[in-house]
Amino acid sequence: MADVQATNDLETLQTWVGRTESVTETVSASWCQRVHDTLDRPGRIADGDVLAPLIHFTTHLGTVPQSQLDRDGHPKRGGFLPPVALPRRMWAGGRLTFTGNLHAGDEVTKTSTIGEVTRKTGRSGALCFVQVHHELSVGGEIRVTEEQDLVYREDPAAGAPTPEPKPAPEHADWSRTITPSSTLLFRYSALTFNSHRIHYDRDYATTVEGYPGLVFHGPLTATLLAELATTKVGRPLASFGFRAMSPLFDAEPFTISGVATRDGADLWAATPSGGLAMRAEATFA
Repeated sequence: MADVQATNDLETLQTWVGRTESVTETVSASWCQRVHDTLDRPGRIADGDVLAPLIHFTTHLGTVPQSQLDRDGHPKRGGFLPPVALPRRMWAGGRLTFTGNLHAGDEVTKTSTIGEVTRKTGRSGALCFVQVHHELSVGGEIRVTEEQDLVYREDPAAGAPTPEPKPAPEHADWSRTITPSSTLLFRYSALTFNSHRIHYDRDYATTVEGYPGLVFHGPLTATLLAELATTKVGRPLASFGFRAMSPLFDAEPFTISGVATRDGADLWAATPSGGLAMRAEATFA
């Protein structure tokens, strides 16, 4: 990967809009079994089995040499993603549509395209949002479409207070307690080949990025919410959207919850103190 100068100039960053990359790989039953075991799902995965939604978060993983990693463990700026100079990168949310199933053993092509690049100013300072569109197809037939929202932020000011999250809803039709651990975060980082240090390097997470502990992966929270919905309703997803509201950490158990709606389900994750960590909406096929 060639070195590219990181920048916050919006006009320069927007030249990345429309860039596309495509990767094809066979989604093996043995790999999917690792995901199921990490999430304590029962049973064994065999070729031909329908895969759980959002399992594609653990497939088609990019890689760069160790020397091309930045201070936070992410690849250095300027590859497929635009070279945003703001130092903190997070997966803020996404919207997915399911038009067919993925099966263990399928040869799946993932095509990704850079969408909008925008700048804003929030309570914590400058923000840059990058939208990435993904299509997952088998034999030329699209099975999953996804819009992924990435956000880049400034480092926190020394001694800056952490904003209090909004309260999570109180009524739930279903609820489950999740007990996070550094081992779970390590295994999910390994499954996603995610070397972002906030998930395993406690000293970096607390002293550089200002978090109180290791950060629970947003995509993992979304996966658990999708699993809760499909398990309780007993039907496959037609669509699923999620938005990260406040981070979760490895120190204490938190809850994931949901309520049935006319068209699907409203879902959320709550911090140990009852704050809203993630919101999600699901519709069913």
